[in-house]
Order: sequence, then C-alpha cells, then structure tokens
Amino acid sequence: MNPARQARVASALKRYSVAAYVTGVWLLLLCVEMVFDHLILDNPPDWFMYIGMAHGFFFMVYLIMTLDLGTKARWKPIKWLTTCLAGTIPFLSFVVEARRRHEVQKAFNLS
Repeated sequence: MNPARQARVASALKRYSVAAYVTGVWLLLLCVEMVFDHLILDNPPDWFMYIGMAHGFFFMVYLIMTLDLGTKARWKPIKWLTTCLAGTIPFLSFVVEARRRHEVQKAFNLS
C-alpha cells in the first residue's frame, strides 16, 4: 500500500466522518422542526426556516466529502450512491458512516 495514498484516504475518511455526523444531527433537528412546524405550533417562529437551510448546506458538504472519499478509496458507483442517500434518512447517516469507516480502515490498514 502506497503510504501517500493511505494518508490521502485517511484524511478523506476523517472529513467524511465529520460531515456524516454533522449532517445526521441537522437532519434530526430538521425532523423535530417539521413536527413542531406542522403538528404542534400554529404560528412557528421565523428562525425555524434556518434549520432547513443549514441542513441543506451541510448535506451538500456531506455529498462532496462522500465523493472525495469515494474517489480516493476507489469505490464503485453503487457504494457512492448508497452512501450519499444515507444522508437523507434520519439516523442512517450514523449507521452508514460507521460501516464505511470500518470498511475503509480495514481496506487501507488505518487505525
């Protein structure tokens, strides 16, 4: 294994992991916001709209970090797609991040 490639993959994995967790947290906040907005509150506060905007921004970062890791780890397109879609389902980004982290660490001998 080329040490330079190993270092690039390790760096991309770290960025992907952070992006996956941040996206997952904002998606959960968005779900809570939607419940309050549509089911509980008659007149939700104006700042609720910023939760969706923040999630959208972090989801774009998540997609970029997923593509970055997928390129460096040389994933097949189906793995890219399923990993990207994991950021759209509550709690799934955490599960898929742990699975991908384990796979990449094993494949590239990272600790």
